[in-house]
Amino acid sequence: MNLTSWVLTSIPALQDNYIWMLNNEHRDCIIVDPGDSQPVIETITANGWHPVAILLTHHHSDHVGGVPALRDRWPEMSVYGPQETLNKGTTHQVKNGDSITILDTEFQVIATPGHTLGHVSYYSKPYLFCGDTLFSGGCGRLFEGTATQMDESFHKLNQLPGDTLICCAHEYTLSNMQFALAVLPENPQIQSYYHKIKQLRDKNEMTLPSTLATERQINVFLKTHDTDLQRNILADTKLPGSWQVFAALRSKKDSF
Repeated sequence: MNLTSWVLTSIPALQDNYIWMLNNEHRDCIIVDPGDSQPVIETITANGWHPVAILLTHHHSDHVGGVPALRDRWPEMSVYGPQETLNKGTTHQVKNGDSITILDTEFQVIATPGHTLGHVSYYSKPYLFCGDTLFSGGCGRLFEGTATQMDESFHKLNQLPGDTLICCAHEYTLSNMQFALAVLPENPQIQSYYHKIKQLRDKNEMTLPSTLATERQINVFLKTHDTDLQRNILADTKLPGSWQVFAALRSKKDSF
């Protein structure tokens, strides 16, 4: 069984989180980063689904807060996560390069530090569950890691196919695109995508998942070698390393 036989569902939770779920024709389901148990339980019971596993990307409470209640209700569930989630209910520790199989479906584990030191992402074509690493139009804050680490994480994820679906954990796209427009105001792809996203958010519609092909066009954190971006961000000072451009971008976004 591959993920083409699974259906993707997004559950809005907390302030601006999305909890992602995959379900198949047998009503099995996989839950990603359940920061809140209640909407997950409501969705599962309404659809008559059977939860078999939870995937955790990192240890922050808005990604793991629902795990205890979900495991209390379905104690047979496996919980996969990096070392930093071992005290958050994880039953199976994962690390970079691991391959885990859930109901005959294989997920590749990719270490993506930056937001936290132990952050991981899960990929099974076409889905990428990347937590708080790669957002549509942006990247996660550097709470524990460095700009170098996050830049390297972005380079890793950018090696995936263009049709990869970016299933990140927050509805940040509009603010990210406002920043992108401020950084590259003359870029027609960014202009067009900003207007598209604004229309969606004006109607309170979600902007995810995005595709990696789209992100390559509109995500300034994937454009660290763009000379226009370097000129606009660095005040005509061209720095030698993409991580330095990345750091300057992230710093500006933090105060945007």
